[in-house]
Amino acid sequence: MAYPQSPLARHTNLVLAKTRRVTLGAEANLPTRFGNFRIFAFDCHIDGQEYGAIVHGDVRDREQVPVRLHSECFTGDIMGSLRCDCRDQLEAGLQFIAGEPFGAVVYLRQEGRGIGLVNKIRAYALQDQGYDTVDANHKLGFEDDLRTYEVAADIVRLLGIKSVKLISNNPKKEEGLVTNGVPVVARIPHIMEPTEHNRDYLATKRDRSGHLLPDTL
Repeated sequence: MAYPQSPLARHTNLVLAKTRRVTLGAEANLPTRFGNFRIFAFDCHIDGQEYGAIVHGDVRDREQVPVRLHSECFTGDIMGSLRCDCRDQLEAGLQFIAGEPFGAVVYLRQEGRGIGLVNKIRAYALQDQGYDTVDANHKLGFEDDLRTYEVAADIVRLLGIKSVKLISNNPKKEEGLVTNGVPVVARIPHIMEPTEHNRDYLATKRDRSGHLLPDTL
């Protein structure tokens, strides 16, 4: 039995004339503790990974859409680690867009800022010895941040979003979207309350990675 294409699927076919890096795989309704959303799954033909996005309201052909680009964090998002603020940021992002007329959170497969889970835990072990997050990555032979945003930009376009109000403290995410053709018209700060476990982590984000965070943490 053939099912009719959704408006997003039809839009996707038009966008595919310009890019074959990412394709829409599936979509469905998703009620959550934060509100009712539409969830989308995408296949990436660069890295073979599957990506997701959760959308509130109708974002197609919209300007100034609040968007959170959230990098996957197994330890924080799933296990509730207190070493980072990832889960707090994810939940705050979902809560924020649920309260807006429209918005989206794009979930990116970029564990450990791109070094993967095993190397991330190796970096944790180095942090236990006194290294900060940047130096731990360097000692493992990586740059401090390997993330790129061409896939994120493709997903934003496939969702039909015309321009973005980026929910982020990281200027590199804004640069990554703009470089890949997605206009960013504003930035919405996304600052979480620090804890005794992640205060140094957040200070390193600010002082060494350029995140726009308060001087007092």
